This record gives sequence, C-alpha cells and structure tokens, in this order.
Amino acid sequence: MTAPAPRPRARGWLRYLLLGVGWLSVALGIIGIFLPVLPTTPFLLLAAACFARSSPRFYAWLVGHPRLGPWIRDYLEGRGIPLKAKVYAIGLMWISIGVSCWFISLPWVRILLPVCALLVSLWIARQPTLPPRH
Repeated sequence: MTAPAPRPRARGWLRYLLLGVGWLSVALGIIGIFLPVLPTTPFLLLAAACFARSSPRFYAWLVGHPRLGPWIRDYLEGRGIPLKAKVYAIGLMWISIGVSCWFISLPWVRILLPVCALLVSLWIARQPTLPPRH
C-alpha cells in the first residue's frame, strides 16, 4: 500500500529547487545502498519530502518503487527507521557539525549548531527502530 501523493504546494523557482534537491537526494540514497558510509534512508526521506511539495508524479514513483519505496513507506506508516540509518544519520551529522564548528569562528554559531544537532539527534533516536530485514 502506498501513501497517496499530496498536492504540491511549491510554485515557481521553489518547485524547481525542491525537484533538484529531491533528485540529488535520490541519487545520494542510491549511492548509499552500495557505499556503507553514506546513509540511504535519510536521503530517500528528504527526496520524498521534496517531491511531496513539488511533484505528485515523482512522489508516487518514489514511494511505490519496489526497491526504494519500502524505506520510505516504513517511516511514513510509523514502523520506524532502520538502526543502521539512525547511526549513520546521527554520526554523519555530528561529524559535519564538528567540522563546521572548527571552521566557523562566530561564537553564537558554535553554540547554535551543536544545540540543533542535539535536538535532531534526540528526534531521530526517539523514532521507532525498524527490525532488520532478512
């Protein structure tokens, strides 16, 4: 069962930006299937969110895809996120936040970035964990 495609809300240049980010996320998600350091699920969820606001056709394609769709449907239907995706998403986020804080000298940014990362980490950790597939 696939989730119905929402009506797009973005218009003009924002719609094209969302389409571009969506397709980039699909590409990164597919690469993440084969590269263990790149998370698949967060990129596919981002692509679904972008397509939901820009293209019902691409959203329906992605959610209904036989290989990519289950990751998205599991999350949308409340079953959860795979543990591996949680670990990669949180780990890579903290690495990128750490690198950003290293290069940015503004004190308020050095405080705001880890606070945001902490809140996002807590949100990801609180999502249900999907049991491994066999």
